[in-house]
Formats: sequence, structure tokens, C-alpha cells
Amino acid sequence: MPQAPLPEAAAALLREPNPAVIAVVMPSGHPMSVATWYLVEDDGTILVNMDAGRARLAWMQQHPYVSLSALKDGEWYTHVSIRGPIVRWEHDEERARADIDRLARHYGGA
Repeated sequence: MPQAPLPEAAAALLREPNPAVIAVVMPSGHPMSVATWYLVEDDGTILVNMDAGRARLAWMQQHPYVSLSALKDGEWYTHVSIRGPIVRWEHDEERARADIDRLARHYGGA
């Protein structure tokens, strides 16, 4: 499995607004995955935005490692999976709204 930096083909797939699934560890130790929007930041980190009331957010704080699989739109068998630690938490509501807007523009253009 390649280490960072990713090969260009993998990085290019991640930069596109592809369907994605994020997996977290539940308190029981079982994995749980859910569809999510993501955005690759200029520094290479992956932005995801989750409602503060979601249980998975608390689980991620307990076990701060995730896996994200992005599937090439229309070709689900072509995908890139990455995993690693959560490197930053943002709790600022204004920034969260701005991040949601950036994700919406990335995926829908508006």
C-alpha cells in the first residue's frame, strides 16, 4: 500500500467530488461506516463535516482514527481508501458553516 504522498492518480481521484464512505470505531470495537462528503485541503488533509449531535462524532473522539474510501463516480470498483488519525477538530460554528458551504459547492456547485 502506498504511503503519503499518494500517487498522482490516487490524489486526482480524491480531489474529485466522488461518493465516499467514512468508517469509525464504535465503543463496542465494531466498525461503523456511513456515506459522507469530503474535500481534500491544500495541505493534503481531508475535510469532513458532521453534525455535532451525531454519535459517531463522540466515537471518533474516543478512537481518533478513521478510514475513508472514495469511489470513482460511476465506477464503484475504482476507488481510493485512506486511513489515519484525526489531526484537527474544529468547533467554531461560523467556520463549520463555511466548511459546509465549501463541501456543497464541491459536490453540487451551489
